[in-house]
Amino acid sequence: PCCGELKMFLGALSFVYFAKALAEGYLKSTITQIERRFDIPSSLVGVIDGSFEIGNLLVITFVSYFGAKLHRPKIIGAGCLIMGVGTLFIAMPQFFMEQYRYDRYSPSSNSTLSFSPCLPESRSQLSISVMEKSKPQIDKECEADASSSMWVYVFLGNLLRGLGETPIQPLGIAYLDDFASEDNAPFYIGCVQTVAIIGPIFGFLLGSLCAKLYVDIGFVNLDHVTITPKDPQWVGAWWLGYLIAGTVSLLAAVPFWCLPKNLPRPQSREESSSCSEKSRFIVDDQVNYQTAHGEKAKMLEMARDFLPSLKNLLGNPVYFLYLCASTIQFNSLFGMVTYKPKYIEQQYGQSSSKANFVIGLINIPAVALGVFSGGIVMKKFKISVCGAAKLYLGSAVFGYLLFLSLFALGCENLDVAGLTVSYQGTKPVSYHERALFSDCNTRCKCSETKWEPMCGENGITYASPCLAGCQTSNRTGNNIIFYNCTCVEI
Repeated sequence: PCCGELKMFLGALSFVYFAKALAEGYLKSTITQIERRFDIPSSLVGVIDGSFEIGNLLVITFVSYFGAKLHRPKIIGAGCLIMGVGTLFIAMPQFFMEQYRYDRYSPSSNSTLSFSPCLPESRSQLSISVMEKSKPQIDKECEADASSSMWVYVFLGNLLRGLGETPIQPLGIAYLDDFASEDNAPFYIGCVQTVAIIGPIFGFLLGSLCAKLYVDIGFVNLDHVTITPKDPQWVGAWWLGYLIAGTVSLLAAVPFWCLPKNLPRPQSREESSSCSEKSRFIVDDQVNYQTAHGEKAKMLEMARDFLPSLKNLLGNPVYFLYLCASTIQFNSLFGMVTYKPKYIEQQYGQSSSKANFVIGLINIPAVALGVFSGGIVMKKFKISVCGAAKLYLGSAVFGYLLFLSLFALGCENLDVAGLTVSYQGTKPVSYHERALFSDCNTRCKCSETKWEPMCGENGITYASPCLAGCQTSNRTGNNIIFYNCTCVEI
């Protein structure tokens, strides 16, 4: 029975690791979608992404210390519930925000009528409906709606995810290590870590799938959507994956409520428990108090021993060096992982869906090769713990050197009128010369904050059809051709 319960815990913990890694990978894949949907800068998106770590830091020390002496499976189960609720909470703004508006000038998808992005003051014969769409007060209304503060709910949801995830790793791994034999413990922990590596891959693949679906799917008639995933205004169904990941996290909590607080320790563990590293920092967690007074005394004793235990832990040179190394590693890793999809989108001109798919597809063989080759090297050369640390250091340094090659693999900047080239096509344009307005579009009532890129026959990209001075257009399905563009004809 003991062995069966331990394997049940192993399966449950592996599933939880998959659930939390799935949500984390999916969050990274929706960075661009969230930025566009809420019309917020990349710096604020970084704060939203970092709220997970903020939630972790708020309680990790206390959960790890006090949780080690309490009912660990139930604490992990409670954490899964909080994590699931937080993940679902991230998706809530979709159900309270207005429908996404992406193009002020677009006629219906079945229309082949012309419309004029450029609205010179002298064109009094333009229809009232088109003229009304260009009024400054409507622009302000659209901008106010786009910059909605609903992103705060995404921030709070991710913060809850961080709070709920806190007990999973420290208490789950410690539970396995305490009640598994010395021969099986490394294998069990390896299984859990392998699942944790696979989780983000499925998160990115799920992100790729959801990015192909329109943001308001289920709320609007998709036949009336006139943009495609390749359009820079496209926003995918970013919220859908959070509903899936949140449900998975809630389901992962169920088995932990059926597991006991402790399992019989293997004989080898009993003999070595008195001299283990854990005994140096944490008092015996097997004491069982039957009375309410005993439980109260136990909590007071744990609180009293907290600071001395923390001092002893930080005084361990091996642990302190590992802590410093992890801080430096994750400081660089998280920034790279968070913005890699956006980097691929903007640097190589790929859609959000394709960028997420490529990341997920590449990670599968890379992770498999790393785990497999690392195991072979460790076994063949019988590398010690110190040797393993050196191997890891060498691999990490080599990996970071390879990342430097990305600076040489980027694509050249597009020729964008007013930004990288002048409206006459000369380049480069100095910082002081950059201006989206020119003599060719001064009579147009254009917004310089709207990014609706249009390619001209001269090979130059214009920030919007209005800034290109286009007078007329014709739409067939999702394709629009603009005519009489004064800036293109220069």
